[in-house]
Amino acid sequence: MNRRLAALLVPALLAVAGCTATGQGSATTPTARAERPSPFADCATLTGPPAATGAAAPSGAPATGTTTPDAAATGTATPGAAATGAAAPAVSGAVGAGGAGAVLPGLILSCFTGGTPVALRDVRGPAVVNVWASWCPPCRKELPAFQRLSERAAGRLQVVGVNSRDTRSAAQSIGEDYGIRFPMLFDQGEALQRELGRNALPLTLLVDAQGRVRHTDATGALDDARLAALVRQHLGVQVAP
Repeated sequence: MNRRLAALLVPALLAVAGCTATGQGSATTPTARAERPSPFADCATLTGPPAATGAAAPSGAPATGTTTPDAAATGTATPGAAATGAAAPAVSGAVGAGGAGAVLPGLILSCFTGGTPVALRDVRGPAVVNVWASWCPPCRKELPAFQRLSERAAGRLQVVGVNSRDTRSAAQSIGEDYGIRFPMLFDQGEALQRELGRNALPLTLLVDAQGRVRHTDATGALDDARLAALVRQHLGVQVAP
């Protein structure tokens, strides 16, 4: 009888021991996942001229002249600009309290990839600044068009993103999903929008070579054709749509 009872108890005890071991193993804390690399470009290039300033304009595109800050104020073009025959685009669009043609606000924003924070007024134009958030459907819709613009106009203008009122993880996911690679600034407290007196997103600023905002757009999602028309009209840069 004792032998029969022992024979019945041993498998039961082994089964209990196995479940306990398995349970202890599953309770082990998993190894933390390494932080993903940022999809966005570094911001160090933003305060320098476009990567290939001396590059020739595409066939059929008008040459674009550059004016000095004094020339922009007086309307007198530099000799180089006069030689090309390209006039500075007309100023349009209101920019917060500064009015039309105001310089970018004196804000310093962190770069999404880290490194030295960027002073907005040090961003070299011509530039297109896109203010967006991951929770904004029109923002997500237009982001690929800005990425294509950054590729088509490389060396002639800079495309800069400003992620506003968002979380880093959400912005990172959108950047990865949509293949966004241009430099990205991070403005969690929407300081730029407050300076501009604007609340709606998306918001796009077209900034000339002297750092003056020539036009602002808050009409909704922009496509390739509309972006090409805006940069041609307000910055004098010809880009294929």
